[in-house]
Amino acid sequence: MMFADKLIRLRKKAGWSQEELAARLHVSRQAVSKWEGAQSVPDLEKIVRLSELFGVSTDYLLKDEVGAEAFLAGEDGSTGRRSVSMEEANAFLEVKEQTADRIAGGVFLCIVSPIALMLLGAMSESGAYGISETAAGMIGLIVLLVLVAVAVASFIFCGSRSEPYEYLEKEVFETESGVERMVRERKAQYRRTYTRNVVTGVCLCILAMVPFFAGAIVHEEEDVWMVALFCLAIVIVAVGVVLLVRVGIRWESFQKLLQEGDYTREKKEKDAKVHLATLIYWSVVTALYLVISLPSRDWQRTWIVWVIAAVLYPVLLAVLRLFADKNEK
Repeated sequence: MMFADKLIRLRKKAGWSQEELAARLHVSRQAVSKWEGAQSVPDLEKIVRLSELFGVSTDYLLKDEVGAEAFLAGEDGSTGRRSVSMEEANAFLEVKEQTADRIAGGVFLCIVSPIALMLLGAMSESGAYGISETAAGMIGLIVLLVLVAVAVASFIFCGSRSEPYEYLEKEVFETESGVERMVRERKAQYRRTYTRNVVTGVCLCILAMVPFFAGAIVHEEEDVWMVALFCLAIVIVAVGVVLLVRVGIRWESFQKLLQEGDYTREKKEKDAKVHLATLIYWSVVTALYLVISLPSRDWQRTWIVWVIAAVLYPVLLAVLRLFADKNEK
């Protein structure tokens, strides 16, 4: 059996059109058409990628004498990978749509949780509001812990809803006929909403400090006023992040089913390490913030820990991904 015949057989078995296979290989449809018409043969890199996509050996693809019996799928035609049905794909997309708002709300609560602590700290520092430092610190901590607890509860609930579909993020899988086409159509319909919310969210994050700087011109010497404006900036950032998280979760659900973007086979191993490092990083930041703030009770200044942590976080991600890339070479 020639390579062209094997490619046609494998593609049809996977339920993909030439366009869909070309998109997965990052080539043109014409290139796939030429391969199937025996007019040309893909290079070694594409052969390896084809073997990964279809779950067959490169020998099966390249050697004419290696026939259908060498297909690693076995006699029943199964590749040994989990197969995603149309019903399962729709259920997954519905779960992600339902949990996106809850997760975004939890993120919002986490971001705004220090606001009460900062405002009460500034009010107690000024002495004009009759609030002692101890009362301000305790009340602020209670509010912070309650908001974080509600957020964590929301994350756990959403995690339990998504748990049956974790393999979509961690494993290489196949989709039944028609699933990929359905997902691509829904992704195309959602693209405009995704783009609009991303642009709005990013702009809010960039412009969040404008009220703070404008207010500083009027009442630069009043600490409570400045802290209140900074808290407003935090709220604006939180709203922007909510927009990004809501559409980001739904967009990622499409990418997971299509095994695109950050969910290609090559990136799935990297992401597990990145998620673990992220959890450790923010846990350390939270502990550091409390260690610095509790003894000093200088809440109106120690919030800078979160700003520094947010600035360093993208650097951490870049270093982790660079390190993962080097280990693969």
